[in-house]
Amino acid sequence: MTAFPELPAGAAGFVDHIGIAVPDLDAALLLYRDLLGLELERTEEVPSEKVKVAMLKLDRAGAAGHVELLAPLSDDCNIARFIAKRGPGLHHLALAAANLELVVQRCRAAGLRVLDESPRGGAGGKRIVFLHPKDTAGVLLEICQ
Repeated sequence: MTAFPELPAGAAGFVDHIGIAVPDLDAALLLYRDLLGLELERTEEVPSEKVKVAMLKLDRAGAAGHVELLAPLSDDCNIARFIAKRGPGLHHLALAAANLELVVQRCRAAGLRVLDESPRGGAGGKRIVFLHPKDTAGVLLEICQ
């Protein structure tokens, strides 16, 4: 893998969100919203991924990212399989990119496995791709724009 001496051109350079797999969205909202005080920005379903998502703000001033709670809508989706295998918990870290195609191109050129052939739709209408955790120190990385 090639190391780049600076942040790749087109990378926005901040954490967009932290994805947490949960079996029950309402129970998770009791913790993150009601007990910890994170502001619920929105909930939505992402039919292509068979998940329901709750986005909670990490910084009420709007300068920081979000906690994304991911609850399965069916037993045959990636989040349900993740929970069945590993239990609820940290699923992925999402990094923002100003130019998704350029970041993906640089990652592929460096030998990283990009799990998506091309960007796909994610929560909030963002375009996303995932990088294989075996190439990213065991962390499933989502790059989003």
